[in-house]
Amino acid sequence: MFRRLKTYQLVTDVSVALVFLLVAWPVEAVMATGAFGVEYLFGSDGHTAFGLLIAGIFSAALAVRRLSPALALGLAWLGAVAQIGLGRPPSFSDVAIFAVLYATAAYGVRPVYWAGFISAIVGALVITVYLFAGPVFAGGGLSWQTLPIALVTLVAAAFALGLSWTIGALVRTAVRARENREAQQRAEAETVAEQERVRIARDMHDVVAHSLAVVIAQADGARYAAATDPAVATDALATISSTARSALADVRLLLGQLRHRQGDGPQPTIADLEELYAQVRAAGVELRVDVDPAPQRSSAEGEPAAAVQLAVYRILQEALTNALRHGAPGGPVDVRLAWLPDRVELDVRNPIVPGTQPGRFGHGLIGMRERAQLAGGRLDAADEFGAFTVRAHIPIGDLA
Repeated sequence: MFRRLKTYQLVTDVSVALVFLLVAWPVEAVMATGAFGVEYLFGSDGHTAFGLLIAGIFSAALAVRRLSPALALGLAWLGAVAQIGLGRPPSFSDVAIFAVLYATAAYGVRPVYWAGFISAIVGALVITVYLFAGPVFAGGGLSWQTLPIALVTLVAAAFALGLSWTIGALVRTAVRARENREAQQRAEAETVAEQERVRIARDMHDVVAHSLAVVIAQADGARYAAATDPAVATDALATISSTARSALADVRLLLGQLRHRQGDGPQPTIADLEELYAQVRAAGVELRVDVDPAPQRSSAEGEPAAAVQLAVYRILQEALTNALRHGAPGGPVDVRLAWLPDRVELDVRNPIVPGTQPGRFGHGLIGMRERAQLAGGRLDAADEFGAFTVRAHIPIGDLA
């Protein structure tokens, strides 16, 4: 029933109500005659007491209009009924009604919102009937002569009261539209942040998984070759060192981006594929690469988009990592790339150990599919005749 207001809002509303009371009470007290010059039936002391009562009720409604629009509306109706019961004409105190109707539309809950609308219509009708058929101001009651004036009064009262409620409704709509817009902006910002975190996590997975796979393979080779061929062990250790340094630099960059949310993470291109192939071959894998047709590099306009290059690199990196970790030992890995005018076709094929389920490699396949989908393409991975095949199609240009 009561809304939560800030301290300064409560102080403001109470202060406005007190000022209103100090102005309305003298006005009510000095009104010695009713509407159209009809004398009141009470003495001067009665005028003062009843004036204070009317002004106090409407001032109280004004004070709580934002704190509790429902209570304010009830007080406004109480003041109006008391005013009618005492036979008093409309006065300065009635100005508070406009503020109360505004508050019901702007701040009230749905029942209070519509109660304010109904009160505006019913209030206009009550005012008209009271002015033209009341016991004090009847003047013979309604007649064909006074009917046009009564209708004009009804329309004017309905317009004035309805205008106050309508302004409150418009303010309510504007506030809710602003809140919805802010909520949408927050949701969009959170979505962007979540997408950025997912991208960073995906890049982290690709960098760490591939680098560790190469390091493990090289470390195993160095261990076996240490006793018989120290030169091979030295070369393997050098490869481990360079791979680890590169991975550490990429991880640091990704962690800095995750912490500060600025800058770009590692963004390899197709120019870095040869280094990727070299790392896989250095791990002892027989890698056979076929690129036909080759990508266009004659001009900036002809080069594939950066997003397409990144997707191709990351999918190849993850596919080769899976082949290195889960493929049959000593088996060749075939890579086929076709840079067609409208798409890129990518196939990675490696033999698998019989009885294994290469389609359950954790997040690797999920990450590859997500990268292909983000680039507007698709990716399929399945066991085909004893070999695990990753096949991706990524559009280029407008199709992407």
